Amino acid sequence: MKITFLGTHGQFNIGDELLLETFLSQLGEEHRYAVNSYDPEFTVGMLRPRFHLETFHTTRQLPRFLGHLLTSDLLFFGGGSIIKELYASVGRNRYATLGMILASVTFTKQVARKKVLMSNIGVGPLLSPGGERLARMILQQVDFLSVRDDKSLHTCLKLGIPAAKVRRVPDAVFANRPQALLRLPATPPADSLHLALNLNYDIENRAAWEVFLQNLAEALIQLPAVTPLTLHALPMQSKFKTNDDLTVLKDFFRRIPAIPHVLHEPQTAQEAAEIISSCHLVLAERLHTLVLAAILGKPFFGLVYDVKVQELVEYLGMSAHSLNINQPFGAKTLQEGLQAVWREREFLHEHLTARSAALRAELDSYFGEVRERIAH
Repeated sequence: MKITFLGTHGQFNIGDELLLETFLSQLGEEHRYAVNSYDPEFTVGMLRPRFHLETFHTTRQLPRFLGHLLTSDLLFFGGGSIIKELYASVGRNRYATLGMILASVTFTKQVARKKVLMSNIGVGPLLSPGGERLARMILQQVDFLSVRDDKSLHTCLKLGIPAAKVRRVPDAVFANRPQALLRLPATPPADSLHLALNLNYDIENRAAWEVFLQNLAEALIQLPAVTPLTLHALPMQSKFKTNDDLTVLKDFFRRIPAIPHVLHEPQTAQEAAEIISSCHLVLAERLHTLVLAAILGKPFFGLVYDVKVQELVEYLGMSAHSLNINQPFGAKTLQEGLQAVWREREFLHEHLTARSAALRAELDSYFGEVRERIAH
């Protein structure tokens, strides 16, 4: 079959690129794919020769995009928070993503007369009546819908989507086995506590960002009084936009010059996994940083910056080892949270390993159903 596959690709976001690779692997190498990307050459280079695909620019090649919709057997949206209003910190119109998706889905259904599948997606945040209206218009046209968290499921039901039409499944990245991400686990050095740190500027409450950084810096400065500390930068996006993870981490390290740090620049999920494996703990905002840590059984403390991360830590049973950074908190709270993860590291390793294995088994069954649905 020919499948037009849409998502957030070519923005050099490791989590988004891993989602794309995961979905194509699950759907099968026998299909032909047309994939959108902000850097089509990068996306082709990442996936060929394993997959037979064409790429088109997400915003600059509308005729090619419409041509693919007309000649494909179906339109497939895979993973990511796609049915959402954009936060002010993103710097774009709040309805930009919703408008683009509505136009794509409507053309596919009304003009191309093809099926639309949305799998393992996030729905929300929807912060206004206008956002809810656009989301409802999109979801009512979708033929097959699965969401990755309870909040997304409840939002769909609130919008009037029938319960029989939507199902709750794990984030698609959990389908990856540890061996696919990391050939051999590393042994972290014993000279100090090695902590992998990920930061993401696109926080829900933009006014809380500076206060969060101040408290984070204070907590990390105090931590070496308990144990020597080495920080490892773990940017999941190192270019494409202003205030990418790498830029934010470099700026943050200037606040804490006395703490040794290593500035990594991973470009693939495998490289990110190697960094995670080489550290004792992970302290991170981004959802797929925490997903990778969970798959590898690496204890983490979650920095909850929006609803999707809140849903993930709850789903993994890690709420007690997380903190909502949109709300005021003291540096001591974060410091004590990190110390608790360190004390419970052996238990958390076993817990996350078992939880990830259960989610992977659930996804193995789910994607079998998806493949059967596509085939028929």
